[in-house]
Amino acid sequence: MFDTHLHSVFDKWWDFAEENYLVWEEGKAVSADLYYDPVVDEHVGRGPMGIIAPAWYIAPQRNEVALMGWKTVAAMSGVMSDGPNVGLQTPEMATFILQLSGEFADPETKQLIWDAAEELIEPTWDLETGEFTLGLGLNEEHPRGQINARMMAGWVCGQGAWSRIFNAPDLAKFTQPTVQGVDFPRVALSEAKWDGVALHIAAHAQNAKLSGTTTTLKMTNVSSTNGWYLLKSDGTKTPLEDKGDHVEIRLVADNKIVTIRQS
Repeated sequence: MFDTHLHSVFDKWWDFAEENYLVWEEGKAVSADLYYDPVVDEHVGRGPMGIIAPAWYIAPQRNEVALMGWKTVAAMSGVMSDGPNVGLQTPEMATFILQLSGEFADPETKQLIWDAAEELIEPTWDLETGEFTLGLGLNEEHPRGQINARMMAGWVCGQGAWSRIFNAPDLAKFTQPTVQGVDFPRVALSEAKWDGVALHIAAHAQNAKLSGTTTTLKMTNVSSTNGWYLLKSDGTKTPLEDKGDHVEIRLVADNKIVTIRQS
């Protein structure tokens, strides 16, 4: 764990939870309480869901227990067996499966799970607004934001990525060049990556009508703002304007990656 000393409260609570919330078999957590009232000594919701529901949240701090939550929901739902899949049909269970698969499943298994889920979670891309959402077969006017967010967290995470955010944070990003002032949602960045020498960036238009239009943004947090230029894949170089406290970047919203370098 990154040494910020901010986890001591959790560690103290965990000592209590291990004894009072969790059920152990052969040294492994197999179930837990959703709620425990120590005043009346009442265990509420004790069972497999007690170990599944908090798995995402405790993965960075007690990964081995969260892993049991993933293994439990995978076994209950049948997503990792040759038998019937009974877990992806409901949005609630599908959320646990798809989110946790991002942290715990190997890439091949994760892909199989998402392939099986695709027709059930109803992926929808609104070409006018540029929004990509999961309808989940609920036929609702507005997609479920929280469920969409949790499923997408599982989609973007590779195995162990969620835990690494907390245990091996990329602190260098706070001193590296930063992009600001993106004209969102008219334009989004499909690529914005600093490699230590250059910024690789691509602007994606909200819809077809805006494709090919020009957008302007800022690059800040650079030691010097002069001598920067935009380099296209064909070798064309365009000098960028030095604004004193930032570099102004003009991009075409064509989703093509360009490179920003300094002479």
